[in-house]
Amino acid sequence: MDQRLSVVTLGVADLKRSRDFYEKGLGWARANESDDVVFYQLNGMVLALFPRSELAKDARVSAEGQGFGGIALALCARSRDEVDAAMVQARGAGARILKPAEDVFWGGYSGYFADPDGHPWEIAWNPFWTLSAQGDVCIKAEGA
Repeated sequence: MDQRLSVVTLGVADLKRSRDFYEKGLGWARANESDDVVFYQLNGMVLALFPRSELAKDARVSAEGQGFGGIALALCARSRDEVDAAMVQARGAGARILKPAEDVFWGGYSGYFADPDGHPWEIAWNPFWTLSAQGDVCIKAEGA
């Protein structure tokens, strides 16, 4: 199996509410015209929004359950200022701030917010990684 991630699908309670959060609040552009699922083309991968009950049905699992799911999504920023700006934009879009941006133990700077369905997003600046012009992240080699 290739070592890659192609799509992250978030199960959402209200597709319109979540679409509005990502599009109107965060300024993202939808890549499809369907009313049943929403796709956003990211750098090298796709983020999908799909009704939680339908996603559970598709995976043949229970849609019940709340709380922390053991996964956080992350957007790598180019600077501390970009982290702060993204956190302000997310709050303005209606996100719940889980952790204000701050210096972190691993030497970077990050904060967390939750989207309308509680999916945690980390906005992080990592001084040890680089980002391409398109936003692709590259883990620097040891000693580089």
